[in-house]
Amino acid sequence: MSSLSLTGRRQVLADLVPGALVRDLTLVAGGAVLTGAAAQLVIPIPGTPVPMTGQTFAALLVGATLGMRRGAASMLLYLLVGAAGVPWFQGATSGLSGASAGYIVGFVLAGALVGALARRGGDRTPLRTAGTMVLGNVVIYAFGVPWLMAAAGYDFTTAFGKGVVPFLVGDLLKIVVAAGVLPLAWAAVSRFGKRD
Repeated sequence: MSSLSLTGRRQVLADLVPGALVRDLTLVAGGAVLTGAAAQLVIPIPGTPVPMTGQTFAALLVGATLGMRRGAASMLLYLLVGAAGVPWFQGATSGLSGASAGYIVGFVLAGALVGALARRGGDRTPLRTAGTMVLGNVVIYAFGVPWLMAAAGYDFTTAFGKGVVPFLVGDLLKIVVAAGVLPLAWAAVSRFGKRD
């Protein structure tokens, strides 16, 4: 297999895994499980009802590695199973209520957007990966902040101050990690392909 076929602009990392339907189902379920596991990494933030968790980072990585359809399907599975009662939202909770639920809804569209951008090469260089992850975060906030306003009775300024501002430094760190990891994964795939 040539390196060109491995790293073509129309692929995401998941496309390199052999198989078809079984692969896709396994990857979609695996992405949801990864996000559920990452949601258990919870850091309470004083002054806000929304904690910092690992689930946002996982949701964006799942979107980037699985692509638009599989990434969105994985996050939809995560949302639906958690809404149905499986305790894999933050801190082993479930259900779509509370201050953080809007962010989880945003994961579905963020997974789709990040996956679509990754398929167009948005995860191949550090700068493009950073831009892709920033856009994914914006989508998550676009759902999370209005939900927080409704759930907590905040006005926009208060919701933004409690639901976005405290997380910007953490988001920056997650973006830096993703901007290093995803291009390195593609570089490793390219090197592996050249050996074949």
